[in-house]
Amino acid sequence: MIEYIKGNITELSPTRMVMECNGVGYEIHISLTTYGAFRHGGEGKIYVYEIIREDAHLLFGFSTTEERELFLLLISVSGVGPNTARMILSSMPPVELIQVIASGDENSLTLVKGIGSKTAQRVIVDLKNKVKPIEGKVGTTVVAGRGGIADEAVAALIALGFQKAASQKAVDTILKRSADATIEKIIKTALQML
Repeated sequence: MIEYIKGNITELSPTRMVMECNGVGYEIHISLTTYGAFRHGGEGKIYVYEIIREDAHLLFGFSTTEERELFLLLISVSGVGPNTARMILSSMPPVELIQVIASGDENSLTLVKGIGSKTAQRVIVDLKNKVKPIEGKVGTTVVAGRGGIADEAVAALIALGFQKAASQKAVDTILKRSADATIEKIIKTALQML
């Protein structure tokens, strides 16, 4: 199993990155929280979880071991796969997600695409006694140039499985309300709208 990869970030979007290590580029699927931590690019170290299937070898990356542990807990719940777990971690930072689970806030979980009432209840029941607050961890915000921020947000939403037209409409609505919103804020708000 691969514990982490340390190298140069050659490509970065809100849903994936490519990290080059010793001449090999690794495609790594990431959450918005991890995107925020690596938004400046350059060199970095990312903790990974590898999923090997018959048709694919996938790497999911996390800026902290705490986020990776939360991802592993989420995929242990029946009905929550890796992409759904990444969607949950993109919708709220790990600290907030832990509070949602610990308090039994089913409604906050059902705002995430792909999470219905039954799955939200399962997540809470299965993980309530397994999560504990992570002291001192705060969600990050991303400040990007205004020019391509809308396109980048739409591309991220499409990569997360939403239709292009609906994604574009949601992003436009959000930017009309708050022109100075960060890409993380735009995507999180759009995830709640869609």
